[in-house]
Amino acid sequence: MSRHIQVTFDAHDPKALSSFWRAALGYVHPGPPGVDLPDGADPLAAWDEFLAGLGVPPEERNTRSAIEDPDGHGPRLFFQQVPEDKVVKNRLHLDVRVAPGLVGAERMVALEAECERLVALGATRLRRVDPAPPFEAGFIVLTDPEGNEFCLD
Repeated sequence: MSRHIQVTFDAHDPKALSSFWRAALGYVHPGPPGVDLPDGADPLAAWDEFLAGLGVPPEERNTRSAIEDPDGHGPRLFFQQVPEDKVVKNRLHLDVRVAPGLVGAERMVALEAECERLVALGATRLRRVDPAPPFEAGFIVLTDPEGNEFCLD
């Protein structure tokens, strides 16, 4: 039997980091439990109202956040606030598949376009690895706004 997974990120600012990844992946912030959000409603604002209604102080309302694949295929991403900084390279990273099936120059053009979009959202470009057939199709390494490495593949 297969299992569903959730990928958890340690973060200083869970709301901001989840918002970056939401835009990067086309995911959505789920609304609070039991709250039906009208079309166009801001789920983060709904969470603030929900938490205020529970008596959670404002300074404790950004301790966690989550995003989900609206199509239900990808894993849920959870962001939890931690006090410590990231100090070493990730042992696990996400590969964001933006050019499946593309090869050579066409692939790298697609990766470069997505890289530009993500840098505009707050990512930092680290390096590009060009195609080297038969083993390397080419990819770009970036970090999210809190320094977590990921690849455009």
